[in-house]
Amino acid sequence: MEATLPVLDAKTAALKRRSIRRYRKDPVPEGLLREILEAALRAPSAWNLQPWRVVVVRDPALKKALREAAFGQAQVEEAPVVLVLYADLEDALAHLDEVIHPGVQGEKREAQKAAIQRAFAAMTPEERARWAAGQSYILLGYLLLLLEAHGLGSVPMLGFDPERVKELLGFPKHVAIPALLPLGYPAEEGYPSHRLPMDRVVSWR
Repeated sequence: MEATLPVLDAKTAALKRRSIRRYRKDPVPEGLLREILEAALRAPSAWNLQPWRVVVVRDPALKKALREAAFGQAQVEEAPVVLVLYADLEDALAHLDEVIHPGVQGEKREAQKAAIQRAFAAMTPEERARWAAGQSYILLGYLLLLLEAHGLGSVPMLGFDPERVKELLGFPKHVAIPALLPLGYPAEEGYPSHRLPMDRVVSWR
């Protein structure tokens, strides 16, 4: 039933969104998840590298193990779905032909590939991982708005043991994990938004 509800516009979703930690048992249709992910993956990234990757976790046993890796936070196990957002810049750099626009060809294409490789060759593996994680937060923002727009609650989580999550999901050691994102149909309203006034954080020059 929820999948047929009107989709909120971006501004309404942004103003309405709250962090939700309790969810109904209703499953989230796979088709709806695919629709949201398809739209979220239009998020921009530097050089269009798209270093983000997403694992959609619905298996109860794996959610239980992820809860333990998240220091016992109940929403990880109780949410119908948990998205594990991770960043793998090494994979992106190894497949530059997948991300460089097909309209860029010949010498210009080779020059663009060389420029990207030079830029990251100067970084340590840790710096590359941090860079990719920063880019992946752009995708996270898109996901939060799209989930709200489609009537789903969510809560971005940074409180977890990344090394344990890597072990559970078989990730390479070099990846970064910006967030876990439990989601589902809300079973609570959540706290009303409490934000700093615009003049506190925005200046005009």
